[in-house]
This record gives sequence, C-alpha cells and structure tokens, in this order.
Amino acid sequence: MSEHRPHPDYESLGSVFSSFAQWAKRRRETVETSKALVDCGPDEAARIAHDLRLQPGELPMLVRKGPRAADLVRKVLSTLGIDARELERDDPATMRDLQRLCAMCADKRQCQYDLANGITARNFRDYCPNAYTLDALLEAKK
Repeated sequence: MSEHRPHPDYESLGSVFSSFAQWAKRRRETVETSKALVDCGPDEAARIAHDLRLQPGELPMLVRKGPRAADLVRKVLSTLGIDARELERDDPATMRDLQRLCAMCADKRQCQYDLANGITARNFRDYCPNAYTLDALLEAKK
C-alpha cells in the first residue's frame, strides 16, 4: 500500500488562503463600520468627528481605512521605546493625533518593512507623517 503524501504546493496554498481570509475579515469590518457611520446620520457623524477633533471630511476617510488602520503606530512607538499606554493615559490628544495620521498614511508598506527589519528608528523621518511628534516624544524622554 502506498503512503499518501500531500502535494508540496498545499502548504503555500494554505498561506494564500490564510492571507485571503485575513483580507476578507478586514474588509468585512470596514464595511460594517462604514454602514454604522451611515446609519448614525449626518448630525451624529459630525458630533463624532468633533469629539475626535477631526475635520468633517476626515471621519468618512478614516472609516474607509478600517478599524486597524492605525495599528502600526503602537509598534512604532514600542520600537522607539515610547510606552503607548502611558502616552494614551497622559496625553490622549497626542495619541489620537498619532493614530489619525497613521491611519491616513500612504507609506504603510515602508513602515512594515522597517519594523520587520529593525530599521524604523533610522528611517521613520523619511516618510512618517508622525515624525515631528515622534521626535518631540523622543526628546522629552531624554
């Protein structure tokens, strides 16, 4: 009787399916958040934008980016030796601004690459919209 072995491409297909499943989940979350914003009406949306200190047009753009659009900012802060929880507690307005700019950033791939390769501290000033604030936070740590 012959031994049944899985095809060698199955492992790579599993990676593709996993990536697609993650994309689909993020997409579903974004659609749900967008629907919730539409359902709340323009007055409530304006109130939310005001509470978050956003311009009225920024809220829909942030919602379209999805609920995880600012996840990288915490990783960058950690890499730079800045405690995100402490910053959020002590200066929530600065943390919100960091998250807003991170969510809107067009250079996420560069940021992910730099984080993965341990070169964020050296390169973030070249592309990060939060560079000025991050430098101020680093200076305050000294």
